[in-house]
Amino acid sequence: MDPDLVLLLNGVVSGLLLGGLYAAAAAGLSVSFGMLDVVNIAHPAFMVLGALLVALLWGATGIDPLVLSVLLTPAFWALGAALYVAYHHFFERRGDEAIQGLAFFFGVMFIIEVGLVLTVGPDQHFADASYANTTWRIGEVDLPLRMLVPALLALSAIAGLSLFLRRTFTGRAIAAVAQDREALRLLAINPVRIKRLAFGISIAFAALAGGALVVVQPVDAWSGHVFIGRVFAIVIMGGLSSLGGCVLAALAFGVLENVTATFYGPSWSPAVAFGCLLLVLAVRPQGLFGRAA
Repeated sequence: MDPDLVLLLNGVVSGLLLGGLYAAAAAGLSVSFGMLDVVNIAHPAFMVLGALLVALLWGATGIDPLVLSVLLTPAFWALGAALYVAYHHFFERRGDEAIQGLAFFFGVMFIIEVGLVLTVGPDQHFADASYANTTWRIGEVDLPLRMLVPALLALSAIAGLSLFLRRTFTGRAIAAVAQDREALRLLAINPVRIKRLAFGISIAFAALAGGALVVVQPVDAWSGHVFIGRVFAIVIMGGLSSLGGCVLAALAFGVLENVTATFYGPSWSPAVAFGCLLLVLAVRPQGLFGRAA
């Protein structure tokens, strides 16, 4: 087989696996930003917090990092729910969520980053797994389990979230809460309680994505800056509140970045990926799967 074609195929496969991790991070943001209309710019900071906690616990216990990621999700859900209570009390119920709320989440991001630097240091951390050095080979295509297993976990979690949002009464209430709060009140549903639940889910997904990411690549306290643009771009590209669109946009983003890095170097990959985002928005301002206003 032509060497360039082999490089392309492997770049596409690795990009799809990377996109699966992007999808988990962006799915949580799709819930908070797209469904709840809460612009949580601290979302990637919670991703990094989850990654570093998993790395530290893995070093102390030796438990598989992906198992640790799943075990930590209830704690991060509780953290997210508590954070939303504070956000609602001080900003949202007063109608100050636009600028003041944005500043609130910026402050949360700063506190997390500085707190991590002071507690775990500025060094990079990594979590190894028993399968990390194993690679499956299908023809000329490599499937590194170091990327495949975390991506499968991330996509499985997104599938579970999608079923929850589509098939349960509470899930449908989450999807509707930003659109018609008064209708929910007529059904005796407390919108604040629903948003608290959903925001907790959003933060839990950020932590889960971070725990999966730290198996794939080293993470430090400032790594959130690398992902903040990516996760927002993916959610916007896929269409606000469209979980399926978010996944497809994440996979496309991962492929674009990885293939570009393979052939032209890593410095070009963000430019090409974000250039495609601008092209998509020029044609469909509501995103690939978003609904026109």
